[in-house]
Amino acid sequence: QVQLVESGGGSVQAGGSLRLSCARSGYTYCMGWFRQAPGKERDWVGYISSYGTTRYAESVKGRFTISLDNANNILYLQMNSLKPEDTAMYYCAARRALGCSGDPSIFEYWGQGTQVTVSS
Repeated sequence: QVQLVESGGGSVQAGGSLRLSCARSGYTYCMGWFRQAPGKERDWVGYISSYGTTRYAESVKGRFTISLDNANNILYLQMNSLKPEDTAMYYCAARRALGCSGDPSIFEYWGQGTQVTVSS
């Protein structure tokens, strides 16, 4: 079992920045960020593999950056130029097996989520 604990959410004005963290309790090959706004489906934000390969959803590309501190087992999501439409509950997810994609069904472990609210 791998436990994931997110932190760093909060409220910010449009154009501002936030950094989310996700502490993991063990090794995982792929880690991803997802978000879910009220009444909407969970959307993929981006992922990073253990080799450092990153991919992002078009809606966040150029504004969000995912990084992984392997030594301390912490995943980060740096969010810049935030927009009101970025408002959502943000979840980190992890997969032990090889393979990485934006499909939420491949991820075996999920955090509890952290709320991000962006006001205009």
